[in-house]
Amino acid sequence: MASAASTLSWSSSSWLQSFAGNTNEATKLSDRRTGLVVIAQKKAKKARTIILKEDITDLGKKGQLLSVKAGYYRNYLLPLGKAQIVTPLLLKEMKVEEERIEAEKIRVKEEAEQLARIFETVGGFKVKRKGGKGKLIFGSVTPQDLVDIIKAQLNREVDKRIVSLPEIREVGEYIAELKLHPEVTAKVRVIVSAN
Repeated sequence: MASAASTLSWSSSSWLQSFAGNTNEATKLSDRRTGLVVIAQKKAKKARTIILKEDITDLGKKGQLLSVKAGYYRNYLLPLGKAQIVTPLLLKEMKVEEERIEAEKIRVKEEAEQLARIFETVGGFKVKRKGGKGKLIFGSVTPQDLVDIIKAQLNREVDKRIVSLPEIREVGEYIAELKLHPEVTAKVRVIVSAN
């Protein structure tokens, strides 16, 4: 039994020596200063690519693609229905919609150009007013008067807000401008005569 105790004490002492030996080796490694560099892992910036469903001050206009923080999208834009996550299907739909809008703009401009050619080939719109002294007429010719004459002669509806007339208080010939489109303006002659 004594041998078992000595064996036990020897094995525990050898274990202690081997453990102490390992700690010495560990301290030796740390003393070497091997130049081990620890790199801190940063949180990844989470961003979402979105499309705005409406104009938002300080952010963007409707239909604009943006990259915003995930929390801003999740907590503000999504609950209020102001934005949507971009998907390939959504991008395809946007492209089709943009092409449709461009085609519509081109069609509207072509119609305005055609209408401008019609107005300019008419020659002139005659307006009759009661005459006064010399060349003067009673009252003046207004954009509404020109709109009514266009409606009577050409059977076309024109908004009086697009008509730009000089001040007409005398008999004579004048040039009026019709702003049919932001890029198309028709110039028409207005011939004022006295009764």
